[in-house]
Amino acid sequence: MTSSIAAESIRPTRNIPADIARSWLLVNAMKTELFDESAGSRADAIILDIEDAVDPSQKDAARENVVNWLRSGGQAWVRINDATSPFWADDLAGLRGTPGLLGVMLAKTESADQVTESYHRMDGKTPVIALVESALGIEEANHIARAQGAFRLAFGSGDFRRDTGMAATPEAMAYPRAKLVVASRVGNLPGPIDGPTVGTNHPILREQTGITVTMGMTGKLCLAIDQTTVINEVISPTPSDVAWATDFMSDFEANGRVIRDGSDLPRLGRAEKIMKLAVAFGVQPSL
Repeated sequence: MTSSIAAESIRPTRNIPADIARSWLLVNAMKTELFDESAGSRADAIILDIEDAVDPSQKDAARENVVNWLRSGGQAWVRINDATSPFWADDLAGLRGTPGLLGVMLAKTESADQVTESYHRMDGKTPVIALVESALGIEEANHIARAQGAFRLAFGSGDFRRDTGMAATPEAMAYPRAKLVVASRVGNLPGPIDGPTVGTNHPILREQTGITVTMGMTGKLCLAIDQTTVINEVISPTPSDVAWATDFMSDFEANGRVIRDGSDLPRLGRAEKIMKLAVAFGVQPSL
């Protein structure tokens, strides 16, 4: 069954808003047989990739695959080619106005102008996730986060390591991750999306997603459907977190929402955030 035919019978509506989406599944736009399967997965968001996953000779075909699938009823984000490439303008022109397009991820973002220009070429209606993949992009992150059209920041960790020669260790990657987290706050954006974990080892994926959370990032790119469940679980609040938040809010309400000391406001903010995410992700408090 082709993806266009199967489209009518799949594609559950994703109930997780993109601003808090945890798992972002990258799907090669030349592998159309994966489109429907990915759409039916547990990924909070799917990204059809017409950039690094596609040979230059196949860019037009990949873009056509994406447009045809979206027009047949699919919904997805699309990773487009970077603003300095010969494919960027064609990507935007080809995708503009396509039903089912949720937004674009702009590869190798290095300036606010690249985000804003992409946004305007999409008629100012399509959100842009800025994928930051270089030393220059990291140093420009504050400006990128405040660009018109910017929706979230994301970390292209592999290309960043190639650009800088830095290792993949948590210590080496702490600086660029922290820069994206701080820049997101400066730009009043949701938390940034971390780079992917390569490989099929779920314990390593769980450990690396824990680092994502520790650094203050709130989403993670993934390369395979079976990674989505682990990422969703680790990035969600734990049942014990939800139990604490529930108890705190109950006590706070019972005391007339009166601030009793300097620790109440930070705890209130944390409890409200946990409760919001628990409702969105369906996490129940532990007994």
